[in-house]
Amino acid sequence: MTMRKVDFSSSYFFVMTTLLVLILLFISTEAAATGLFIFGDSTVDAGNNNYIETIPENRANYEPYAQNGFFQEPTGRFSDGRIIVDFIAEYAKLPLIPPYLQPHIADFSNGVNFASGGAGVLSTTHPGLVIDLERQLKYFEQVRKSLTEKLGVAKAEEVISEAVYFISIGSNDYMGGYFGNETMQQLHGPEEYLGMVVGNLTQAIQELYEKGARKFGFLSLSPLGCLPALRALNPRANNDNEEAGGGCFDAASDLALAHNNALSMVLTSLQHILQGFKYCNSNFYDWLLDRVNNPTKYGFKEGVKACCGTGPYGGENTCGGTKEYEICDNAKDYVWFDSFHPTEGIHEQFAKALWDGPSSSVGPYTLQDLFFGKEKQTIADIVDI
Repeated sequence: MTMRKVDFSSSYFFVMTTLLVLILLFISTEAAATGLFIFGDSTVDAGNNNYIETIPENRANYEPYAQNGFFQEPTGRFSDGRIIVDFIAEYAKLPLIPPYLQPHIADFSNGVNFASGGAGVLSTTHPGLVIDLERQLKYFEQVRKSLTEKLGVAKAEEVISEAVYFISIGSNDYMGGYFGNETMQQLHGPEEYLGMVVGNLTQAIQELYEKGARKFGFLSLSPLGCLPALRALNPRANNDNEEAGGGCFDAASDLALAHNNALSMVLTSLQHILQGFKYCNSNFYDWLLDRVNNPTKYGFKEGVKACCGTGPYGGENTCGGTKEYEICDNAKDYVWFDSFHPTEGIHEQFAKALWDGPSSSVGPYTLQDLFFGKEKQTIADIVDI
């Protein structure tokens, strides 16, 4: 009787290959992107201010905005092209997230953008000219109801809980709401006012959590005093003896840094108090200040002056619209596009930092963690080979 020899090595290879394919399919299925809901000011406004009554300075739907050609025409983004949330959506394999007030949005399941240029946490910041954070939260509640009506309660709750909530707001509360408002300065000292801003922001985060939000991303405040607009207003900035790169309005930067530190403490506390609360935050202050002071390290040539604007440092808010303006030859060389806002290059670099980490610098989670899951199992973790 002839015994047939079985090639166990080839059988083992076939079984393991099949198992590997199944595991990879499982992993790719689990890595489906979730939605993105955006709250904030002009750093993340994708065009909501196009649809409200406001002053021209609070809009960016005219040339030379979007002049780098990514968009066919100005969209309302305060940039030469894309902004940070556009890159985040791309990395998360989502379409561009539309502004909430854009007509005929049929589907909110991928998220929506509520941000408004000039908006603040406090309703006293540019009242009547912007969509403040309180109003943005009311718009979100309308979206939540719409999702429930369209998808049913269970599916709507899933969309809400799996989405990432990206928040970038607070700068206008300090620049316009405080330093630009003598009455507010008389009523409140800097520390008391900061407490009002951070306190109201904390309440907004908790309100979103109560409505089902669990995963949050934050764009912390930049060194506000180093914006071209505030340099131009600072007497020191116009001193011919001032060293290159100097002239920042320190009081504004100090308040921004204090805000960031206070918010960081709040987020750490919320993570311990609120079950399932996860967030991505980072030190945008130092990150951007290093690019302002050392632009060539990061692929830029100019870190102090704005590409578009007039006056010292291009700091006069005259970029486009009915105003005469000066504009640089290549915005890619600049950190700042106009007197308040960075170029697309800065938006992209920071989006990558928030997305990729390392988590030690943007912790406790990266945005990639929030979208695709913190726990990244390897084949060896799943199968004991």
